[in-house]
Amino acid sequence: MTITGFHPGELAVQQRAGVQGLAARLSGMLSEPNLDGGFRRFLADRELAALTARDRSGRLWVAPLVGEPGYLDAHAKTLRVHVAPTAADPLDQLPAGQPIGLIAIEFATRRRVRINGLLTKAAANELEIAVDQAFGNCPQYIQRRIFAEHPSDNAPATAEPARWTSQLAPEHESIVHRADTFFLGTVHPHRGADASHRGGTRGFVRVEDGQLWWPDYPGNNMFNSLGNLAVDKTAALLFIDFTTGSSLQLSGTAEVDWIRPGTPGDDGGTGRRVRFTPDRIVLGAAPALRTETVEPYVRNPSLT
Repeated sequence: MTITGFHPGELAVQQRAGVQGLAARLSGMLSEPNLDGGFRRFLADRELAALTARDRSGRLWVAPLVGEPGYLDAHAKTLRVHVAPTAADPLDQLPAGQPIGLIAIEFATRRRVRINGLLTKAAANELEIAVDQAFGNCPQYIQRRIFAEHPSDNAPATAEPARWTSQLAPEHESIVHRADTFFLGTVHPHRGADASHRGGTRGFVRVEDGQLWWPDYPGNNMFNSLGNLAVDKTAALLFIDFTTGSSLQLSGTAEVDWIRPGTPGDDGGTGRRVRFTPDRIVLGAAPALRTETVEPYVRNPSLT
C-alpha cells in the first residue's frame, strides 16, 4: 500500500520550526510513486547509493551500495539492485520482508533521489524493493566530486577484516573530523526506513564526550529524518572516506536538540542540532568510489 502525506512526527517538527505552510506545498512529492521516465534514467546512471536497513539481529545500519552504472534497475514501482552489501558489511545477508530506505546520489551534478519501500528479495547479489515513496531533493550541501575510476577498479587487493567496537576511537574520530559528507538512516514504526544525505564544511560533524553532533541546516522543510527521530530515536550513520575508500558505520540513537539560534556550533542558524550516541561501530574497507578533488557547495555555512 502506498504511503502518502506527512506523518505526525514530521508535522510536529514542521510546526515547531514554523514551516508548516512551506512544507505543505511539498506534500505532493510523497504521492504514489512511479519510477519510469526521469527516475529510471537517473538511477540507471548511478554508481553509488546508501541503504538503510536492519541486520539479522534487528540493529539499524546504513551500508554503501557501489556498482557499475545499470546496477540500479527501476520499473514502475519496483527497484532491483544488482549488488548487495559486502561480506564485511553489517548488512551482509540482510533479511527480506523489512522496510528499507535508499538514497542514490550524483555528486558531479549535485542531484539525489530518495526511495523508501519494502525489501521483498535479498539474495547474494540482488535486492528487490517494492517502492512506497520516491522523490528528489535539492542540491544543497552536496560537495561536487567526479569519480575517475569505475567501482570494480576500486576494490582493495587484500581487504582487511572489518573492525567492530562499541566506543569511538581516535581513528574513527579522524574520519569524522575530515568528513564533509555522511549518510543518515532513520526509521518510523509505521512508515518504514529512510536514508538521507548530510553535507557541510569539513568538520561540521563534531565529536564530544563519546557522541557525535551536527547542526541542522536550512533545507526543504519536509523534515523526514528529524520527524522520524521525533517518534523513534533509532539511527545509523555512514561516513565514506573518498580518498582511501574506507567506510565508518555507526549504529545507535539520535535526538534533536532545540537550542538558542546563534549558539556556538549553530552554523546554519536554525537553532537545531542532532546528537548521536553510538552503540556499535564498524570500520571497514567496503568498496567505494574515490576522488582526489572536491568542490565544496558554495553556500555551506561556516563553522562557528
